[in-house]
Amino acid sequence: MQITSKPQRLLREGLLSSAQKHLDKPALVVEGTSYTYGELKTAALRMAAALKERGVKRGDRVAVYMDNTWPCIVSIYGALLAGAVFMVVNPQTKKEKLEFILKDSEAVALISDGHLAKQFLAVIDALPVLRVVIASGKLPPQIDTKLQPEAFEAVLAQTEPLQAPEFIIPNDLAALIYTSGSTGFPKGVMQTHQAMVFAAWSLIEYLRLSADERIMLMLPLAFDYGLYQLLMAMKLGATLIVERSFIFPSLVYKRIEEQQATVFPGVPTIFATLIDAHKKSGLNFPSITRVTNTAAALPADFLPLIEKIFPNALIYKMYGLTECKRVAYLEPELLHEKADSVGKAIPGTEVFLLSAEGKRIGPGGSGILHVRGPHVMAGYWNRPEQTEYMLKPGTIPGERILCTHDWFRMDEEGFLYFLGRSDDIIKTRGEKVSPKEVENVLHHIPGIKEAVVLGVPDASLGEAICAYVVTETDADLNEKKVKMICNRKLENFMVPQTVIFLEKMPLSPNGKIDKKQLIGRGDQ
Repeated sequence: MQITSKPQRLLREGLLSSAQKHLDKPALVVEGTSYTYGELKTAALRMAAALKERGVKRGDRVAVYMDNTWPCIVSIYGALLAGAVFMVVNPQTKKEKLEFILKDSEAVALISDGHLAKQFLAVIDALPVLRVVIASGKLPPQIDTKLQPEAFEAVLAQTEPLQAPEFIIPNDLAALIYTSGSTGFPKGVMQTHQAMVFAAWSLIEYLRLSADERIMLMLPLAFDYGLYQLLMAMKLGATLIVERSFIFPSLVYKRIEEQQATVFPGVPTIFATLIDAHKKSGLNFPSITRVTNTAAALPADFLPLIEKIFPNALIYKMYGLTECKRVAYLEPELLHEKADSVGKAIPGTEVFLLSAEGKRIGPGGSGILHVRGPHVMAGYWNRPEQTEYMLKPGTIPGERILCTHDWFRMDEEGFLYFLGRSDDIIKTRGEKVSPKEVENVLHHIPGIKEAVVLGVPDASLGEAICAYVVTETDADLNEKKVKMICNRKLENFMVPQTVIFLEKMPLSPNGKIDKKQLIGRGDQ
């Protein structure tokens, strides 16, 4: 029997296969401009050749520090075709954190946007292994760095496409996805080609997607939820409609209608904005057939209004974490019947609950959720202790399973119900925030003696970031000043929504700050 189609093993093969089948079909519509699969393939092969010509080798890390743009997507696939490991760094990242990520990953190449020059030019000469900097768009006229950035557009125009992609195998790393950690320093989640290929196809299966989809993307590509919209679209031969963000909702609404989008991935903050607009103007998108939500649970009272906004859509509630992309989903037909559940394990994977002592928990009981499957991360980059904390011995010798450290209940039918987190990570606006990272910034503000950051439930944000601070007697600080300083040091989504000033921190009997007593406190 002759095999007529080659199975996908590598992440880049999704694009190459779709370009072979759909050369002239729009792969992307970026801020209203259409690009075909043929154009994307050629541009990515040019970037791959340029990286290799500049010394990038198999397994090297390439940082893509960019907005959701055509150059960003070209760079992601260029790195993959060059056999490199790509990392999409959130464009809101400030220079201190950018330097940490680039040093930690030992990135040899950085591809960025000209408007981010203030951040990356301040750090590139402090990175001993960085040898390639390419920037899209306008750069400052005077650049005082030893390592001079090259113009993205000129690099592509002057480079012939790579003739053959660099040899790699499915076990090789495809990406490092940096996520906040409880220590205050971000961790690089290592994902292999086979893990990401598996995860993308599992998502495609349960979302019931096809090559006819027109997927809306306004979530950052640095967020794995946003990244996988790209990966799924390219695998399917579908069309991805790309906007930089959801900052201007009316533009996104216009694009949905203009492009007849069929898939809408969102987070609770986005849905809250949609609902507010619907109440005012009767917002309605009949072309959308799939609506997905993750990062934080949708409030129950959102659902009836989301159904009115998207009258023809299947609505998916999902739960996941960067360390394995996705854990569970609820079939849309069960949205009301199992309203409080996040569903069951995604196709091809297994989940189970263990007690704190490691014993299996049966139906009706509560325990810590463990995940088994090909999508589980290879570990954290250069973080053996934290890897050991998350990856535990599996059910067969040599296997490792993911311990989420989240508490769940499972009913008699196997449906999961989220109970709470056993770590301090805050999930806000669809992003993961380390309280420690925010606290580190607060502690460096002159006049602040003590600072504690907590996540408090919020219908729109999932969790709102609340900072509790104790100041020196003569400190000239108020909420506005503290937020302004945080905004200079942190990504926008990490800036506290509320800053509460206290005379002193409440203490537990052992002398530690009692965080439970802080919740609900106001100004004193």
